[in-house]
Amino acid sequence: MKLGFNWRKAFLGRLALLVLAACGVARASTATLLLEEPYGRLGFFSATGHAAVYLSGVCSETPVVLRPCAPGETGVVISRYDGVNRYDWVAIPLIPYLYAVERPEDVPLFADGKMVAFLRDRYRRTYLEEVAPDKENGDTPGGNWYELVGTSYDRTVYGFEVATTPEQDEALIRKLNASLNRSHFRTVSKNCADFAKDIIDFYYPKALHRSVITDIGITTPKQIAKTMIRFGTKHPQTPFSRLVIAQVPGSMPRSAPVHGVVDAFFTSKKYIVPSAVVSPIFAGCVAAVYIGTGASRFDPARNAMVFVVGSSPEPPITREDQRAYKLELKHLLEGAYPEKSEAKVDRAWERLQAKAQHGVDERGRPVLQMQLGEDTVRIGASVGNVLDGNAPPQLVRQLLEARLQSELRRKSPVGLTESEVARDWRLLQMVLQTNDPGSHISSRAPLQRNEGIRGNGP
Repeated sequence: MKLGFNWRKAFLGRLALLVLAACGVARASTATLLLEEPYGRLGFFSATGHAAVYLSGVCSETPVVLRPCAPGETGVVISRYDGVNRYDWVAIPLIPYLYAVERPEDVPLFADGKMVAFLRDRYRRTYLEEVAPDKENGDTPGGNWYELVGTSYDRTVYGFEVATTPEQDEALIRKLNASLNRSHFRTVSKNCADFAKDIIDFYYPKALHRSVITDIGITTPKQIAKTMIRFGTKHPQTPFSRLVIAQVPGSMPRSAPVHGVVDAFFTSKKYIVPSAVVSPIFAGCVAAVYIGTGASRFDPARNAMVFVVGSSPEPPITREDQRAYKLELKHLLEGAYPEKSEAKVDRAWERLQAKAQHGVDERGRPVLQMQLGEDTVRIGASVGNVLDGNAPPQLVRQLLEARLQSELRRKSPVGLTESEVARDWRLLQMVLQTNDPGSHISSRAPLQRNEGIRGNGP
């Protein structure tokens, strides 16, 4: 029997207070498998993405020592890494893991490579010297430590969440703290997906498993996500929900769909085409596995709520509302930049931001410093301070227009919510009215979502 509608709403509401608002006293313990899309131009093994586990009831004394969470704390993301000071696993608080900042209001509106590198290194110097120490001359070290924080700048993440108990959390803490935390990473046998599978199996024995057919016996993030969904379907008495955490808008390259081993091989021309020439039979077998196992039909965002940093999860914006906002923004930009047939403000802002110096304000929020003639101006780069700098309103306007254009360009509304777009639209309207009190743009009100949470089951 499926979980009741009201129960779902109550459970996810309590979880949202814990994970996002970080202000509640009561704590619902959960474990969330994180399926992270691949990015970069690497081999077909790298096209499988990354896997991690978010534990709401487990916190970190240090990045490599765990403890139970105190009231109001939001848990950690734990995963296996390769090349992080010889540690096997590292635990990072949720918001820094996703955004390399400590508070939801500090997440930048428009991220580029320089800003991401600045935020990551700033967080590392404050909290991660143990696992990623400075070079002897004080410079930023090399290696894969950057994977520990700011993952949402690189890729979209999908979450598959099950309920746990504080007793289970404490048992896991004892187990990991007592183990020798030295790297066991092997691409084909002890990778990040193997570690995530072991964590979930600790709470629910034999819940997840690898696939001999689709992944030739290698544990992949996609396979354990699929088995996690099956587990939720087969055990309706166990609280289960799905989330999507969108990649931050900006100029960072967009991540790609996650693959298993066989479908990564089959969908890559540089692998499958030479194989078809050398051995048509082998290529045919790969195609048969790809089609027969339904690899192309896996949709990790199906029925998922959208993670909203600093707030509760929400349903994704409808396609109709996304198109309406895109049309309104297009009309606004055509009026503001009539000399351009298609104003690509985000591309122009990307070039402008690339020349800026990055820093933080007195409250630790990210800022950009730009040279305008002989003057140096400062513009707030996050929701919390975008209206607080001394930059001309035209610059603030371009930043908000770039943000809106970047987030509305998505082909699918997955990962985008009405409230976030409406917030950015209201900020843009405030800037326009500051620059020209007589100006006006449409101020679409957010949709009222009083019907409750739906469609977040398996």
